[in-house]
Amino acid sequence: MLDKKLLAILVCPLCKSSLRYDLERQELICRADGLAFPVRDGIPVMLEEEARRLTVDERLG
Repeated sequence: MLDKKLLAILVCPLCKSSLRYDLERQELICRADGLAFPVRDGIPVMLEEEARRLTVDERLG
């Protein structure tokens, strides 16, 4: 689980919009860019090349 203070200051490295933490999938979600950044061993990996593209349903939901 990520620290709430860290979550409050993290933004998407590409568009600077806020991120939503998906605890179940261990990802930080940027709906604006349609990307999911992984969280590995409690550390957010905020690299575009490591991010997964969201499906249409994920992006809308």
